[in-house]
Amino acid sequence: MFTKFEDIFAELAGRGAKKRMIAAWAVDGHTIAAASKAVDLGIVEATLVGDESLIKAECASQGIDMGKFSIVHNPSELPAVAEAVTMVNHGEGDILMKGLCSTDKFMRAILNKETGLLPPKAVLSHCAVIENPNYHKLLFIGDMAVIPAPDLTQKVAILNYLVNTARAMGIDRPKVALIAATEQMLYKMPACVEAAIIAKMVDRGQIRNCIADGPLALDVAIDQEAVEIKHVVSPVAGDADCLVFPNIESANVFYKCNSKLAANVKQAGMVVGAKVPCVLSSRADSIDTKLNSIAIAAMSAK
Repeated sequence: MFTKFEDIFAELAGRGAKKRMIAAWAVDGHTIAAASKAVDLGIVEATLVGDESLIKAECASQGIDMGKFSIVHNPSELPAVAEAVTMVNHGEGDILMKGLCSTDKFMRAILNKETGLLPPKAVLSHCAVIENPNYHKLLFIGDMAVIPAPDLTQKVAILNYLVNTARAMGIDRPKVALIAATEQMLYKMPACVEAAIIAKMVDRGQIRNCIADGPLALDVAIDQEAVEIKHVVSPVAGDADCLVFPNIESANVFYKCNSKLAANVKQAGMVVGAKVPCVLSSRADSIDTKLNSIAIAAMSAK
């Protein structure tokens, strides 16, 4: 089990066989720097799709050797994103990465019914990974970016994606907390009811490869002292690996509170459910966040 992103970097470097990453409209400094670091660490082989003159200028300004990348010249944003997706569809890449393009353009290319990366009847979701020095291991959370108000079926899909990602990071049976405002079973709160249903589905073997409990309030999901004070008996409470949030607002606020109000937090994020992992971070995210995202995508790629 990996408890830090550094552990993941070391694991990937030791594997030898590198995953192939296609970066769409990779013309900005942060994307190019993250891709450069990933190549230097032995995590991936990187292809940058975009305006070659802009890529060349960014590499020159940062002292990055362009020779470490494959460059596919495409001078326009939307065609560059479409070309990156097409390359993945043609088997030329194991990972897709968003560059300077906006999230809506990136997602439209993935979701395109004719040329995109969405398998039939698949549910797309977003998996974030957080390394917080105040917690004893990595946390896998969803969905903070794609599904606004997941129904029961979508929550099961989110859970399965988080479990699969955690298992790719070496956690054999991840502990999943189904988050609500309380750990009490209050039937008037839909988040509590759906959490209890999903937890029982796990108990009955309808959902495999994990241990789950819910509803759980956030404090008892991740804090052993809160568990003891509240006398909660649970195989998950205080030691969760995965957090399934009831809606996009709660997941997004949790992610951003970690990034803005807690010191030395490291984060990553990717879209899951497509044919390949798709690195999706904000255009304003740090180089390290983009690098961490590349690493979890490389661990998850088939």
